[in-house]
Amino acid sequence: MSSATHRLSFWRLIIALILAVGVAAGGLFGYQAWASTQAAPAPDPWFAAYVDVTATPSYEFESATKESGQEVMLSFIVAATDDACTPTWGTAYTMDEAAVSLDLDRRIARLQQQGGDVGVSFGGLLNDELATGCTDHDALVAAYSSVLDRYASTTIDLDIEGENLSDTAAGERRAAAIASLQESRRAAGDDLAVWLTLPAATFGLTEDGTTAVAQMLDAGVDISGVNIMTMNFGESMDAGETSGDASIRALQETHRQLGVLYDQAGIELTDATLWTKLGATPMIGQNDNEAEVFTMDDATTLNEFALEQGLGRMSMWSLNRDTTCGPNYADVTRVSDSCSGVAQGDLFFADVLADGFDGHVATSAKTITTEEPTDPSDLVDDPATSPYAIWTEDATYLEGTKIVWHHNVYQAKWWTRGDLPDNPVLNSWETPWTLVGPVLEGETPVEVPTVPAGTYPAWDGTSVYEEGDRILFDGVPYESKWWNQGDSPAAFSSDPDGTPWIPLTTEEIRAITDPDAAEPASALAPASTER
Repeated sequence: MSSATHRLSFWRLIIALILAVGVAAGGLFGYQAWASTQAAPAPDPWFAAYVDVTATPSYEFESATKESGQEVMLSFIVAATDDACTPTWGTAYTMDEAAVSLDLDRRIARLQQQGGDVGVSFGGLLNDELATGCTDHDALVAAYSSVLDRYASTTIDLDIEGENLSDTAAGERRAAAIASLQESRRAAGDDLAVWLTLPAATFGLTEDGTTAVAQMLDAGVDISGVNIMTMNFGESMDAGETSGDASIRALQETHRQLGVLYDQAGIELTDATLWTKLGATPMIGQNDNEAEVFTMDDATTLNEFALEQGLGRMSMWSLNRDTTCGPNYADVTRVSDSCSGVAQGDLFFADVLADGFDGHVATSAKTITTEEPTDPSDLVDDPATSPYAIWTEDATYLEGTKIVWHHNVYQAKWWTRGDLPDNPVLNSWETPWTLVGPVLEGETPVEVPTVPAGTYPAWDGTSVYEEGDRILFDGVPYESKWWNQGDSPAAFSSDPDGTPWIPLTTEEIRAITDPDAAEPASALAPASTER
């Protein structure tokens, strides 16, 4: 709106060593049964759209007539321009001034009388979040606490963007203050949910975003979740990709990153639990990037994915904008604070996105994260129920090859050998593997194409090879990119750009062995290097 050191957890390392020497185990349950036994109970997922408190015209959140508008995330509390430790609404009103000028206290009380609730969001893009300028720890804790007390909120949403996010010193102050606040409140028997709302691209969180999460975990904060801004993806979107599909990619990558961050913090959580610690906040309608529009179809796509995966939270920016622009708003590509920029008809984004998110902000605040150590035997793969070969350290995998590891299917993005499929890297470009999805109950091995012996001659160091010539080396087919003699294909593993040889992809091998059954290259794997 600190990168931690990459490492394998103890159990992951032990499991990798066990499987590398060929220890097998049988009688495994299917993935779905296994996952259900591992997932910790979670509160019902909840929906609370953002309301811009200081936007004009003022949005009457207290008059909600639909369930999708009864719980809201009020934004944004920021530092006063003349006192960094004084909370204000968008620098325009202190809390006392907002009570008079905006009737804010009374409107919140009215919503709560009707069974609704509020969370409070701190930060945003345009102003200083409290920790950015308030350097006194006790004063910072008191500032956060005063806001929560004033509005009887049990949920704090830290919307950290721009310079607030890149300021690592402010991040450390913020984490320390929130840790103290949460500890003291829980010691007193009170609830406090802490959500981080962070910008994301289709590759997940930025490095500053993962640093912000790591700082909170290192400080001992029990993070309720990470709510990503599924909006303004820019160049990270693929050509022709919809905003809904881009949002799904961003969530999948952030889910993976969150698992790594918890692993690095020494906390084991199952995939199912990690999904409950994720939220999504699209910018409905016209985004700030003119080419990006989040439509009703995108809202349906995102909602269905979120429910299927068990996302813990859904939000949107914003309730103020959840209406069709009037005829006097001429340029709908120019983002408005009070309308979406798309023709909504009788539909509301809030209704579509909130469908199935029946929980409550206050209920979710009672959840305390509990570590879920995994029994190593539960991660051993069974060849009889795995659709693809189980990954081994010594095998060579071509671009497009699918394997099984820890009950999941992975696909190679490029030629790889010895790279652990679930190696905990924060950025997707650091691993040659793409997680496709879980092994499903009842699956059996799929035949994997191979090049029959004799299809191509074995590589010979004395032979001259022209561009396009193909050979076999250690059972792997390679194609020559240019004239060469004496250049071993073995060099590809250490210098893929400098060697004249490139291994064929799985799709190319399939086309050779069975042209009629050949499939187009998977969208999950990048295109082959041009030859």
